Amino acid sequence: MAGGKESPRQKMINMMYLVLTAMLALQVSNALLQKFQLLNNSLERANSAANGNNEKSVKAIEKEIREKPGGAQYADVLQKAVEVRKITTEMDNYISGLKQEIVTAGGGLDAETGGVKNPSEEEKVAILMVGDAKNGKGYELKKKLNDFAVQLQKFAAPNTKFPELAVDASQDPALARTDNITKSKDFSELYFAQTPVPAALAVLSQKQSEVRRLEGEVLEYLASQVGIKEIKFDEIFAVVIPDSRSVVAGQKYKAEVAIGAYSKSITPRISINGSALPVKDGKGLYEITASGGDFDKNGQLKRSYKATVSYPSPDGSMKSVEKEETYTVLKPSVQIETATMPALYFKCANRLATYSPGLGALYSPTFSGSGAEFIPGGSGKVTIVPNSAKVTMDVINGGIVLQPFNFPVRRVPKPTIKLLGIDERRGASATGLRTINIGAIADESFKSTNPEDAAFRVAEFEVNLVRGPRRVGNSTYSGTANISNLAQQAQAGDRYVIVVKRVERKNFKGEIESVDVGEVIFNIPLN
Repeated sequence: MAGGKESPRQKMINMMYLVLTAMLALQVSNALLQKFQLLNNSLERANSAANGNNEKSVKAIEKEIREKPGGAQYADVLQKAVEVRKITTEMDNYISGLKQEIVTAGGGLDAETGGVKNPSEEEKVAILMVGDAKNGKGYELKKKLNDFAVQLQKFAAPNTKFPELAVDASQDPALARTDNITKSKDFSELYFAQTPVPAALAVLSQKQSEVRRLEGEVLEYLASQVGIKEIKFDEIFAVVIPDSRSVVAGQKYKAEVAIGAYSKSITPRISINGSALPVKDGKGLYEITASGGDFDKNGQLKRSYKATVSYPSPDGSMKSVEKEETYTVLKPSVQIETATMPALYFKCANRLATYSPGLGALYSPTFSGSGAEFIPGGSGKVTIVPNSAKVTMDVINGGIVLQPFNFPVRRVPKPTIKLLGIDERRGASATGLRTINIGAIADESFKSTNPEDAAFRVAEFEVNLVRGPRRVGNSTYSGTANISNLAQQAQAGDRYVIVVKRVERKNFKGEIESVDVGEVIFNIPLN
């Protein structure tokens, strides 16, 4: 491959050459044969385009000499260009002839499919191109290719040194790190031994690309001798144009992938609907905040704009190309991560997570509304603390209200007050019962959704020792009650009457509030 600064086209050819070399080293399968065929088809299309461009270069030289004052003095340049085309055509036709012989070795073309009948054929390819004693046509091809490079160098710019177009494995930089067996192969063995038909065709198409490349370089130099200059695209980048920027799971994602290029020597003028864009590295960046409007029933709105790119042509005039582009604006939606709209609990921390499928990473909401305090938690999360019977929450993103939500508000379920460790029906020992503990048990559903607000306790209760109709003694307690003072007076047949005075709940903020549980009384008969 050529040294020094390489043109974008040469970089592309070099890349194809590396891909082709790597594919030749792989185990041959039907899938790989198809890929060789696709590669060959791509190379042939590129060769056809290069041939057309080179023909235009000759005609441009002819026109420049014919129309330019004093152009006759450059007649020798045209003569050289015609000679270059003649030499190149002969070389190209020779390779095309070899390709036809390889197709014949593969059984010819299938009339129905248009493909080679026996694409996996290797032996006949090797006999044709390598031969029994290294006398195959691959050796003649090598000589003709290298002689061709020498011939065209005579017409090229001074100090131009074209490399050999066909080299043995040991001379190929692309194979510098390969194994010794591969390095020992000559050009014909490397590319045509154990090589199926589509791979051999791809090799020959790649060599035709090299031939057209050298022809193009020489014709470009000759054109410059008569004052013709072309825009040279010297920076290459990848262009990916998807059918859609978003896709639903289960649907196909499709995109066109191509080569883009620009010239560092010129700065194009790029505008959108007539308004100029700043240009950097040959490209303009169009950025606009998508505005809403009359969305359709699917929440979509079509927008369009016209992009215009103007650039200087070789004759000094400005040329422009235009493209109408459309895009779809999706109506932003917000969803809450729950199957149904949740009810909120009064004065409790109701934690919700919201997300917007359409905005994706651009979703960074704030929350406001009425009937509650809204505490943001980041990443679309919010804690709602209702202070009214109804709550309305607005989800705001980038200053725009995306969607309002209305929530019903529930009262906190009352806890169940239970006498712990004592069976009220069986009673207890008059002398053995020394402690009484009463629990406030939160509703299970409430506890599962709002654990930080489900901390209940019996804050105060009264224990009365009753004998017949008369109260013998009583005490008030908080938490676990030590009733030893009452137990000293207790007798069999007495009873303890326990009255719950006050129940409290601690919320997520650590604040304490009283809970109205109504009248709760326990009777414990003493044995």
